[in-house]
Amino acid sequence: MTWAFVALLATLAFAAIVFLFKAPKGGREAVAAALMLGVAGYAAQGRPGEAGAPKAQAEAQNPAAGQFFVEARAKLNGDGIPTGNRWVVISDGLARNGHYSDAAQLLRGAIEDNPKDSEAWVALGNVLVAHAEGMLTPPALYAYRQAAKADPRAPGPPYFLGLAMAQSGQLEQARALWVDLVKKAPENAEWRLPVAQQLQRLDAFISSQSGPKTQAQPQRESQAMPLGR
Repeated sequence: MTWAFVALLATLAFAAIVFLFKAPKGGREAVAAALMLGVAGYAAQGRPGEAGAPKAQAEAQNPAAGQFFVEARAKLNGDGIPTGNRWVVISDGLARNGHYSDAAQLLRGAIEDNPKDSEAWVALGNVLVAHAEGMLTPPALYAYRQAAKADPRAPGPPYFLGLAMAQSGQLEQARALWVDLVKKAPENAEWRLPVAQQLQRLDAFISSQSGPKTQAQPQRESQAMPLGR
C-alpha cells in the first residue's frame, strides 16, 4: 500500500503541475525528473516503519546576490513589483534563497514557451551571474543580448549587462552601456535618476584608479564596488 500511495502521489503531483499550474513545456522534463528522483530516493532509503527525523536542507549558494537582483529588477520595472509570468515569480523565490540552478531551469522552460519574454531572459542572465559569483559568463551574456533583442526599449538588459561587466572588470564597457541608457531614458522614467547616480559612482571608481593595472586587479577591485547595493 505504501508504494501504491507513493506512485499515486507522484502522478497527481505531476498532473497538477503540468495541467493545473501549466508548467512550460521545457520545464516538464525537469519536474518529472525531480519527482522520479524523489521516488528513487525513497525506494533506496525510505523506511516506512521507522519514526521520522528532520533532515538538514540542501546547502544553497549565498542568497544575497539573488535577493539584490530580484529587487533591482522589480525597481527597474517602475512599480517595485516583478511583472513576469508565474514561472518568473517562482524562479525569483528560488533565487532569493540561493537556489540558482533550479531557478535557471525554470526560466529556460519559460523561455522555450515564449522566446520573446524579455524579463525572463533578464532574470536568467541575473541568475547565471549570481551562480557564477558575480562574473559575466558567456551564457549570461547571451541571455542579456536575447533580452535586448526581445525588447530593445527595456532598461533591464543594458543595465544588468553593464552591472555584470563592471563586476567582471570591464569598467569602460559597462560605462558605455549606462551612458547610452541614461541618454535614451525618458525624462519621466523613475529609474533614470538611480541609474545616473550609479553611473556617477562608476565614474568615480574609474577615476580613483591610478597607474597601470593588470587584468586581474580591476576584476578583484570592481567586485568590491557598492554598485546599486
